[in-house]
Amino acid sequence: MVLASGAGTRVGAKLNKVYLPLAGRRVVAWSLDAFRKVPGIGVLVLVIRPQDRELADEVAGVGVEIVHGGDTRQASELNALRHLAPRITGGRVDAVLLHDAARPLVHPELVGAVLARTREDGGAVPGLAADDVVEVDAGHLVAQVPGAIRVQTPQGFRAGPLLEAYEKAEREGFVGTDTSSCMERFSSLPIRWVPGAPENLKITYPHDLVVAERLLAR
Repeated sequence: MVLASGAGTRVGAKLNKVYLPLAGRRVVAWSLDAFRKVPGIGVLVLVIRPQDRELADEVAGVGVEIVHGGDTRQASELNALRHLAPRITGGRVDAVLLHDAARPLVHPELVGAVLARTREDGGAVPGLAADDVVEVDAGHLVAQVPGAIRVQTPQGFRAGPLLEAYEKAEREGFVGTDTSSCMERFSSLPIRWVPGAPENLKITYPHDLVVAERLLAR
């Protein structure tokens, strides 16, 4: 599941940032291509804003299923999960990976590692060690946070428990910060860490496009 239903206003463009040009292609096209190269990915879903349908059709290509997102990230993910629900309950989809379209430099090896760990343990998130993260107590004392990581995407989860957790969250009106926070609240699945990749950056500001272009040029 590649999530492209946000606006991305901080990048400063009138166009949804995932459709901006990057090294001769649109940003989201790089993520879709990476997932296509991973053995074991049977269904590729692109979650979009309705007003971006023409651009989405341009980049999707054959075999990509397009789903309209909701008002929030979680609502968009739930729409896509409901789209997949018959295949999840029927056992044809056993795991779901959720990826930000704004992370165009994800490579197939990382996607494959998250998928393998998901199928083995139930849940997996990639991340980098966050050595610069500290916590401050009530007395304003600063201390290092041991074991902290900066979480990336794709985040992967067994499909059945993921769908069930999102339906529970919808009924209770809970909105998490990301997929793993929703799963932590509504599922007992263990979520394992997979080493992320430094180049798997998220396009947020204009200079991120410049950095991504240079990395792709390598």
